[in-house]
Amino acid sequence: MITDDDYLYYVDRALDGMAGIVAGLGDRLANARPPFPGANSPYALLAHCLGVVSYWAGALVAGREVVRDRDGEFASAGPVGPLLDSVTAVRARLAEDVRAAVPAARLRGTPPAHFLGPDRELTQGAALLHVYEELAQHHGQMEILRDVILARQHAG
Repeated sequence: MITDDDYLYYVDRALDGMAGIVAGLGDRLANARPPFPGANSPYALLAHCLGVVSYWAGALVAGREVVRDRDGEFASAGPVGPLLDSVTAVRARLAEDVRAAVPAARLRGTPPAHFLGPDRELTQGAALLHVYEELAQHHGQMEILRDVILARQHAG
């Protein structure tokens, strides 16, 4: 089976990729939203991913109380520096949560249905896989957003 270090390696790659995109775009472009209905900014996607990690690993796996505003994550905007600091803090806490997890054990809570997680009962290990799933898909989405934002910047 996968080790904690293997899992964290891939999670860190996704987080590093997203943080690198946001840092590379800077304050103005990281908060830009492409002109597509419902499009998110790279900043908002990274904020959402930090919410995913904090809730799914922190609350459901580790059992900490986590207050989350999922809708607010998608509306968030601001300077990239503090968001990148949050990536560092969330990553460190995730490593602790992964190392303390009991993969076959039940979750320490029930995710709200509107959080759009898997539609079956999950173990702690499955919740951690969901965290990776979210990070990987949003990393790819953010790469496309970056390309669109930069193309519009160069065209305009």
